[in-house]
Amino acid sequence: MNADLQKAIDTLRIHDVYQRSSIAQCVGDFEPKYDQEIEQLVTQTKHGVKQTQLAEIDESQWLVRVFIELGARLVDPRVENEIDSVKAVIEAEYIAEYTADEALEQACIDEYALKNASYHVWPYWREFLMSQCGRMHLPRFVLPTMQLAHNRHQEKSPTTGEKPE
Repeated sequence: MNADLQKAIDTLRIHDVYQRSSIAQCVGDFEPKYDQEIEQLVTQTKHGVKQTQLAEIDESQWLVRVFIELGARLVDPRVENEIDSVKAVIEAEYIAEYTADEALEQACIDEYALKNASYHVWPYWREFLMSQCGRMHLPRFVLPTMQLAHNRHQEKSPTTGEKPE
């Protein structure tokens, strides 16, 4: 972990997470409820930080906003033209807001936005995607829960050779 990320972790406090926009649609004549070949479709996803904003609330409070775009689409891999292969799309933009008692350098905000903010947004996106799939009669697409990188793999201790508790 670098110093910019650690400074942001020590300074920022989660304030709010909300959906800014969304789109959910079937494309063309695709009717998922009656499609006999829906099992042939594959899911593609997108996830990216769009932008960050820093605003001074007053002399002692700052607000950091992180805009995150997420999406999933069903495509037919048998169709060569990418545009024609898309059968359904679900996308959303979320904003994660953080408060701070001091102004942060843009490098700190950027590190935090790229490496931590998605953990706060992910449960909202996960629920939205699952419920939209159900409403649209699309196959259930269950996203895994996000885990912090240092919790994913527990390495054996170099001194004892055992995994930490």
